[in-house]
Amino acid sequence: MTNSEIQKTQIEAIAEAMLEKKANNVVAMDLTSIGTAITDHFVICNADSTTQVSAICDNVTDRVYEKCGIDPIRSQGKENAFWIILDYGDIVVHIFKSEYRDFYRLEDLWSDAAKMVFTDSE
Repeated sequence: MTNSEIQKTQIEAIAEAMLEKKANNVVAMDLTSIGTAITDHFVICNADSTTQVSAICDNVTDRVYEKCGIDPIRSQGKENAFWIILDYGDIVVHIFKSEYRDFYRLEDLWSDAAKMVFTDSE
């Protein structure tokens, strides 16, 4: 499996885990064409409560480990659950409480990146 195929599998596992916990606006951003990016991909979502943000985080961590056998290298934000970041190296996951996503607008900051939107197929 190539690195890009591995990343695609990881991104899909992350997005599925987010959608399982009813995350809103699940988007993957490919930052590989941006020379100054700190990672290859962002996967971003939001939720309306800190309880849901925490649940999404826990589900992402569990599902990525189950499907890909990896844990995040580091994480930040679990203590307040306004904005949780899970760092998987080539992929960085951002789980926002809705108003924080609206405020920080990562998609606008990285507007040159190719985007893929994930939706719940149910």
